[in-house]
Amino acid sequence: MNAIERIRQLMNDRGWTMYKLSKQASISQSIISNLINRGNEPSIYTLIKICDAFDITLSQFFSDDNLIVLTDSQMQLIKKWCCLNTLQKEKVDIYISGMLVNKGSNKMKKI
Repeated sequence: MNAIERIRQLMNDRGWTMYKLSKQASISQSIISNLINRGNEPSIYTLIKICDAFDITLSQFFSDDNLIVLTDSQMQLIKKWCCLNTLQKEKVDIYISGMLVNKGSNKMKKI
């Protein structure tokens, strides 16, 4: 898979438009359009900005391994989680576990 196909794949996985990618990467929409529509290969600088927008490393971008794609809301939860101290994380874990148990054991198995 080349760089353009990979960018398309990441955009599709996240449901992003060219406009959204251009805003997230702080790259002009015309540059994104030229990459996607004309197949222009991105410069390393542009590729780094695109990877930053997707919140992945260059290594992950070129990796053949399947990446777990997170939604924007999932990313926000992770960022908030990282701001918590150990005690707060334990409390959140207990709270979520309690919510899942109250929903029934079938729901718990699907996670």
